[in-house]
Amino acid sequence: MGGEDRQNHTLFSYVRPDSRIPKDHPIRLIREITDVALKSLSVRFDAAYSTEGRPSIPPEHLLRALLIQAFYSVRSERQLMEQLDYNLLFRWFVGLSVDEPVWDPTTFSKNRDRLLDGDFAAAFLDAVLNTDKVKALLSHEHFSVDGTLIQAWASMKSFRRKDCQDPPPSPGRNGERDFHNDKPGNQTHASTTDPDARLYRKGRGKEAKLSFIGHLLMENRSGLIVDARLTQATGTAEIEAALAMLRDRAGGGRITVGTDKAYDTSGFVSAARAMKVTPHVAQNVNAQRGSNIDNRTTRHPGYGISQVIRKRIEEANGWLKTVAGMDRAPFRGTPRMGWMFTFRSAAYNLVRLPRLLAAG
Repeated sequence: MGGEDRQNHTLFSYVRPDSRIPKDHPIRLIREITDVALKSLSVRFDAAYSTEGRPSIPPEHLLRALLIQAFYSVRSERQLMEQLDYNLLFRWFVGLSVDEPVWDPTTFSKNRDRLLDGDFAAAFLDAVLNTDKVKALLSHEHFSVDGTLIQAWASMKSFRRKDCQDPPPSPGRNGERDFHNDKPGNQTHASTTDPDARLYRKGRGKEAKLSFIGHLLMENRSGLIVDARLTQATGTAEIEAALAMLRDRAGGGRITVGTDKAYDTSGFVSAARAMKVTPHVAQNVNAQRGSNIDNRTTRHPGYGISQVIRKRIEEANGWLKTVAGMDRAPFRGTPRMGWMFTFRSAAYNLVRLPRLLAAG
């Protein structure tokens, strides 16, 4: 017997949003760890907001909403608010009841500078790593480092000469530009859309694009990101950022770092060793020169282990660029892009924690 198609439009509901979330859903553990991390930042939140005036949207709600955006590949903040209006799981995670209205998308624009000035992305990443459940998963001796190219939110048409001597574009709203007989470079040209973007080519046979470079430092025990930074795209950015991140980790006992062939330079190897960091660098041997890593390093079993484990950092780069939408810059400028790259690196850690904690 078929059921009757009745439309039940009740006025009141006594259902809590969390009752709609399965008891074994991994997002419950993610929410638990997120709440502990945000609670540890409450003093910093209080310092960033004024004690007078109309109460604003809680920063904890804003940050949880940005986590949801990364977890579920929501394209924009406007679309995030649309889905937050009807998705009970999103509402529960952020901390909204069924009856509370969602915010205007411009709320993120108004509050982003406040969160940016407080460097809450790096603080949140550290807070997640310092929770009691996560501390036991981390290694403090063995690390891996890598960089990934992120295309800037700017087209090649915006890459103009700094002396303003470009030939005029063809007529029309989106007029074509003639690049023949023109050799654009970062010394003579700059993007009018995003001045922080730099023209960069990943390798031979690859086209040059306006880009940034994101850098990750991963601990080798569980493959969690312990540091994330974004810089302008230059030929030395990966080496400089890696040394800066390792410098913050060095100072105690000797540590190791696994890298790919791009870090096989005399500058990186000598600087790492000076910081008591053993560089487990993949050897880059070609017809022009030999490797800066010799048998003194490669003969140890730890070198081979580092070379195997360091490839797991590509999983983090892949997740950030596909699921979290960092393959192309969602913002302009190094400060905003760096903030979001670090924050979504923390989101990557949170996504991995349910399975890591279940495995013990």
